[in-house]
Order: sequence, then C-alpha cells, then structure tokens
Amino acid sequence: MESSAPAQPTAKKRILTGDRPTGKLHLGHYVGSMENRLRLQDEYECFFIIADLHTLTTKPEREFIAALGDNIHEMVLDYLAAGIDPQKSAIFLQSGVIETYELNLLFEMLVTVARLERIPSLKDMARAANLEESMPYGLLGYPVLQAADILLPRAHLVPVGKDNESHIEVTREIARRFNNLYGEVFPIPDVLIGDVPSLIGTDGQAKMSKSLNNAIFLSDDENAVNQKVRGMFTDPNRVRADIPGRVEGNPVFIYHDAFNPNTAEVDDLKERYLKGAVGDVEVKRKLATAINNFLAPIREKRAYYEAHPGMVDDIIADGTARARVEAAKTMALVRDAMGMYRIPERV
Repeated sequence: MESSAPAQPTAKKRILTGDRPTGKLHLGHYVGSMENRLRLQDEYECFFIIADLHTLTTKPEREFIAALGDNIHEMVLDYLAAGIDPQKSAIFLQSGVIETYELNLLFEMLVTVARLERIPSLKDMARAANLEESMPYGLLGYPVLQAADILLPRAHLVPVGKDNESHIEVTREIARRFNNLYGEVFPIPDVLIGDVPSLIGTDGQAKMSKSLNNAIFLSDDENAVNQKVRGMFTDPNRVRADIPGRVEGNPVFIYHDAFNPNTAEVDDLKERYLKGAVGDVEVKRKLATAINNFLAPIREKRAYYEAHPGMVDDIIADGTARARVEAAKTMALVRDAMGMYRIPERV
C-alpha cells in the first residue's frame, strides 16, 4: 500500500542526535559525538535533542525529575560553549514535542520484545541502574523511543557514540518496516561514529563517565584539569622514568592523540617514552597544557551564556517550537500513510 501523500524531500539532509540531561558534558561526549555535530551543522539541518524522557527509564523518582531543570541548563550551556549555533541548529526538549509520545506508541507495534532483548547495551544500562532483575517496560523500549526521536524530524544521519550504534540499527529496522507496510515516509538513517568511538576515563579502567568520577568536563577550570591529569592512569609496569613504557592503550597518549594538535610534540613524547627517556610528569604536564588550550575558548563562551541565563531558556523554547513544526508534518504523513481514521470537524 502506497501513501497518498509521500514525504517531501527537505532542502538539506537532516541530523538528529542529543544527550540525556544528566549533568555537564565531558571530553568523552565531545569526541564521541559533539565534534561531528560541530563539523556538520553548516552542511545539515540539525536537531539536537535534550532527551529528558529517556532519563526516566532508569531514574523515575520525583527527586531526580526535580533536578532535571538544572541538568538541562548545564548541558545546553555546554552545547553553546562548544560551538553549537542555535541560529543553525534546533536545540529542543524531548518532552515538549508531544508527537513523540504518539509516534513512540505506533512504533511499539512494529518491533518484537525478543528483538529488543537482544540489544546488549540495554542489559548494561539495566545493570548500571541495578535493574537487571526488574527491567522497566520503558527501559526495554528505550530504542523504540529513540527511533521516534530520530524519525520525527525524518533525520538522515545520527552522530552517536559507539555504545548507541546498536540502537540506531533498531531505528533503521523500524523505518524499513513502516515504509514496507504503509509507503515511503521515513528515510533510513545512517549512523556516524566519532573518530574516538569511546574515550577511556582518567582511571584507565572504563569509558569516561560522570558516575565513575573519571571524567574531565568541558566546564572544568585550569586547576581542575591539571589535578585530574596529574592523577591519570598510565603504564602500571613503569615504576621509574628510565624504564621503557607502553604507548599503545596508554590513556595519557590516547588523550594526547585526541586533544594535542602539536603532532611533533606528541611523536617526540611517544618516542622518548618507549625508550625510557621521559617521565610521566613531563608527559602529563604537556597533556594538561594541551587540554587547557583546547578548553579555553569553550570556557570563554560558557562564561558569556552563564552571564545571560535567560538566553538558554529562549534557545530551548525556540528550538522546541521548530521541532514541533516538523513533528506535526511527520505525523500528518504517518496518519495519512497508515490510513488512520480522522474525526470529522464540526461546523
């Protein structure tokens, strides 16, 4: 069955991506997705979602919900400080787009429980939230809600971290199934993984995470960065500076490769480290300098927006209004394609 009102192509291809508002963003967020968002916001029409509904899948408690306002504000400050331009990109609140709830419900009919249970990252999320034995329905359906987020603006590309790649495949499957059943409404979105798919934390044990206290935040000041870098995990077998060290997999050098643009300096440090001709103190000191240089313009922009707090609220409101316009268009196409009954208007 073909839709009588096929989706109209947009002038630019679209991006949908975003974050759960759990607090300030860190360097792992930057290399995992933010870097691609900044690079592509001139080329694509971008929608950046503040995924507050997704936070409820693991933290539905009232006290956590009450804290979301502050977390949302901090996260949007980081977006703006990093260089997201609200004139080019819509920064919007997920719960403020009511069409999200409708499309999520319709998509739930197009995917099986068994398919969702095969997603390994959901088990990881349940384990981290101590919900392994009692996974909420909403957490199991997390990728379905994510599909609604992505397909409401009919996005073509989704820049995400490596751990979300399997979720996007569910979105692609749902889009194909909908199109096969009802006609071509949705593009099949591609996934874009950052150059550093998953940044290891400063502890060298797990990926960077606020909850693990192993993160360097985009909002950290110079002293905080210096302190965190000094305490970073390196090669545990290197107990003296004159012992040859391991570069590959060494968190300090992973960070140098990601954030130090002086490749000659990095190559020299690696060469001397392999020979046992440089100490961790020098390697870390130069890394701290590189990260602080990287963060300096971000701190400056953040300070500007912190001094004008009303701007953040206006940007979220404007972005949510823009997202709702596109969501309403999409739902009109969806209902028409499905042949859903329309209540006659009364004169």
